[in-house]
Amino acid sequence: MLRKFSGKETKKRGSSLMAWLLVITAFVVIWIASLCKIFHASVSSSRSAFLNDGTPQKRNILLVIAHPDDESMFFSPTMNFLTSRGHKLYILCMSIGNADGMGTMRREELYKASTVLKVPLNQVKILDHPDLQDGFGKVWDHKLLAEIIEQEISSHGIDLIITFDSYGVSGHCNHRDVHNGVRGFLHNKAPQSFEAWELVSTNILRKYSGPFDIWLSSMFSKEHPSGMMHCLLNERPRQSFLAMAQHASQWVWFRKLFVTFSSYTYVNTLKRIN
Repeated sequence: MLRKFSGKETKKRGSSLMAWLLVITAFVVIWIASLCKIFHASVSSSRSAFLNDGTPQKRNILLVIAHPDDESMFFSPTMNFLTSRGHKLYILCMSIGNADGMGTMRREELYKASTVLKVPLNQVKILDHPDLQDGFGKVWDHKLLAEIIEQEISSHGIDLIITFDSYGVSGHCNHRDVHNGVRGFLHNKAPQSFEAWELVSTNILRKYSGPFDIWLSSMFSKEHPSGMMHCLLNERPRQSFLAMAQHASQWVWFRKLFVTFSSYTYVNTLKRIN
């Protein structure tokens, strides 16, 4: 039997539908507004205060990551910002990402992604150390990491490091170990004035809010003392997608969704490590 809806029920259903339409419309409008803000930043070449001290000096910068694809999934807004302004960016990847036996392939994929992200191959170093193998539950020696970082800094005259924060965005133990390795270097080896920055981890709602998070990241960065936190918009989000696509072994459906909806595709917040 067909059920007849009363006028009250019909009105209620209509109100519910209208509410959902308003929510979806608001979602689309904010998404488009966020992308427009990113596009405006790229065409206007807007300058963040990050590394903008009024001098034309270019920096030698070391990005320290744990696995191939970390650079594209998490740090591409920062990388695009630095390379577009002429800074010399080096990548130090602490493993080949061999947890699933695809380390050789993943190493080559990182070289391809680095080319897309405008980092010369002679400025990319990927380690395959027996004590630094990819995997959950595989704790890396922080002292060993600090020694490797020190060697890389001495070899290239590095004057600034960028890496994960203590949570490591996804909470992966190798990301956190890399952070602790950098901290070990700063504590025991680096000059007091040496500059280091960490990528701020966000809660899960912000993490998967796509370009929406550019508004929150910008607001929160302004709450910190001047010069201690910077919000960097990705001026080339399409380049970030293309870079991640070079990691063919990892470019499965759920990572495509991740790159689309992850706030780290559109914005990075960097905090200075004391």
